[in-house]
Amino acid sequence: MLKFSPKLYSWERTYANDNDAYVPEKWALESLMILKENMVAGNLVHRDFQDEIQDYGDVVNTRQPGTFTAVRKTDTDDVTNQDATATNVAVPLDQHLHISFMLKDGEMSKSFKDLVTEHLEPAIVGMAQAMDQIVIGQSYQFLGNVVGKLETTTLTRQSVIDVREKMNDNNVPFQGRNLLVSSAVEGQLLNIADFVNAEKVGDDGTALREGSLGRKFGIDIYMDQFVPSIAIGNSITSGAINGGNLIVGSTTLTVDGFTGSLTAGSWCTIVGDMIPQFITSISDDTSGNTTAIVVSPGLATAVVDDAVVTVYDPGAVNLLAGYAAAYGKAIIVDGFTVSARQGQLITFGTATNKYQAINSLDADSAAVPSTTGLVLDRPLDAGIVNDAVVGIGPQGEYCFGFHRNALSLVNRPLALPESGGVLASVINDGTTAMRVVIDYDSKSQGHRVTVDTLCGVKVLNTSLGVVMLG
Repeated sequence: MLKFSPKLYSWERTYANDNDAYVPEKWALESLMILKENMVAGNLVHRDFQDEIQDYGDVVNTRQPGTFTAVRKTDTDDVTNQDATATNVAVPLDQHLHISFMLKDGEMSKSFKDLVTEHLEPAIVGMAQAMDQIVIGQSYQFLGNVVGKLETTTLTRQSVIDVREKMNDNNVPFQGRNLLVSSAVEGQLLNIADFVNAEKVGDDGTALREGSLGRKFGIDIYMDQFVPSIAIGNSITSGAINGGNLIVGSTTLTVDGFTGSLTAGSWCTIVGDMIPQFITSISDDTSGNTTAIVVSPGLATAVVDDAVVTVYDPGAVNLLAGYAAAYGKAIIVDGFTVSARQGQLITFGTATNKYQAINSLDADSAAVPSTTGLVLDRPLDAGIVNDAVVGIGPQGEYCFGFHRNALSLVNRPLALPESGGVLASVINDGTTAMRVVIDYDSKSQGHRVTVDTLCGVKVLNTSLGVVMLG
């Protein structure tokens, strides 16, 4: 039948289930529920939410909680007041995430439940995955605190104990400690009896039945498929240490075996040390072969003469005009013979800003990462020029341990559209907001449903996180 809609000042065809099919509030509420159920990392970090309407690019302030120090007193002393402070941290709302899909006219006769199962649920799962990538993309900013070594064949219970020890040394609060591991690392840890044996775990066999790692050594452990797990296959250049035993903390390393000049801004590993080392500068001999490199953060483990140095061949930015700060779409690159991997560490020039390559279909490019294009976990923190070195991080596992106050995921509602002819709603549950807009596309002969949210992410305290290498 046909009915007149005073809200839209138009005629619209209705079905038996039109109360569900055309109510954006119901779509938005269902979207929010699915999103929260499918986020892992996004649910574990500090969440900042207020219900003021914001636009893309707005900057909001979240708060980094302050600390207190116990003071000793006697019976005759007055108490000493300490300032209850929190540092404001500016966060740009530079992540406008959206997913759109069409409901063809014939589909509108289906029940709302069917439409959710067929269209909405997979769409919002994709949104949840994107938000997890945004959060986990910050893990490389915690490489100042690392435990373990890359390319370790099998991780042990000691690996998790090392995370706990590093957190203890950094005075990370005991409550709220988390560890996100890759699927490969989860598989290794599940083979450890201490993690699943009911007698040792004391969980009546829950870990064994559910394949869960649960809470171990005061840390809640979760598997997240977006934890960087960088496979073998990157283009590399190999040389060796040339200078006898080198002690912990060394940053200037004498090398040999390299033909031609290395590039400052490349990443490397050194056998025996096996943590990501950033090459900040190089020295060449008269033949143009590199004979010394300066690395950051420096050796975490002493190495020996002739230890193999593996350098991950960099590429370069390939856009004459370069890219401005806050640019958030695909970046054109060249010089790569092998594309970066999903989740791989990305840097530009010798700057310290660290990004993560993510899988994406960008409107301006083919699928990325590729040998010619990159999409990053967040917009650029600073501008990059044409031919700037694009460094890629070493292969291996980069699991992320953190306290919830290590970083913040900030979310704000979007404004409802002012144009007529659409149905729209914004729903929030006090921590997250979701907008749904439904409009009719006469060319496609169906209703377009667009689900979107506005967010930003910011590291609050690098002392509250640690990267577990493997």
